[in-house]
Amino acid sequence: MASAKEIRGQIKAIQNTAKITKAMEMVAASKMRKAQDRVTAGRAYAEGIKRVVANLMQAHPEYQHPFVVKRDVVKRIGVILVTTDKGLCGGLNSNAQRLALNTVKKAGVEVEAYTIGRRGGQFMRKVVNDLQASQQDVPDAAEIADILGVVSVAMDRYANGHVDEVRLIFSEFVNTMSQVPTNIQLLPCADSIEVSHPGYWDYLYEPDSRDVLDGLLRRYVESLVFHAVLENKACEHSARMVAMKSATDNAKGIVKDLKITYNKARQAGITQEIAEICSGAAASA
Repeated sequence: MASAKEIRGQIKAIQNTAKITKAMEMVAASKMRKAQDRVTAGRAYAEGIKRVVANLMQAHPEYQHPFVVKRDVVKRIGVILVTTDKGLCGGLNSNAQRLALNTVKKAGVEVEAYTIGRRGGQFMRKVVNDLQASQQDVPDAAEIADILGVVSVAMDRYANGHVDEVRLIFSEFVNTMSQVPTNIQLLPCADSIEVSHPGYWDYLYEPDSRDVLDGLLRRYVESLVFHAVLENKACEHSARMVAMKSATDNAKGIVKDLKITYNKARQAGITQEIAEICSGAAASA
């Protein structure tokens, strides 16, 4: 059994750790609420641009943009993986990475990667031979400009025929206790666009509908990735809050057990001292 002094040092160290995890839990809870508000606000824009694109495609079916044309043969695919920059968020990154690894294994063709988040970049460098673009240090209050470089690379490589399909992997926020790793087809995006108003629907264009549709489809793809980043941020703070709460509770449990052990060690020391005093008194009598 360790000495009472050693146990007392362990208790102090674990109590200090519990203070840190409790503080991190409170910070994550505060950030989580803000991240949820950003996700809610972003959904309105994503649904709006999706509705406009669907109406444009319905009004002008004669024009097939490359982003909505499905390739006959898929020889190479791209994977955009969205993860966090920091750890201490439970199995959030591990679940997304596992989904990405399964996607690469099941693809059956060459795979190239684009990552948003430091953890995803470190992982995909080990999984694929071709990491085309990577973005790190995405702020909590992310703007679309923060991830535009990665998305532009993926879109340009698809438009130029270097890849025949692009998939997006991220963690979808369900609630505080549930974050679901999600794999969607980003390009071609025709299957994800549903007409919201059946029948003829058109707008007035300047200069013409083709230029408008070209620009809107790029904005639509960018909005999908940006919304995935917002979802992943909400998942990150939720998972970190839960993980830090669990760590704090575990630390309290360990401290409780150590205090019992400390009392036993202290009592054993007192008993030994009394026994030595009694033995000394008996020997001198």
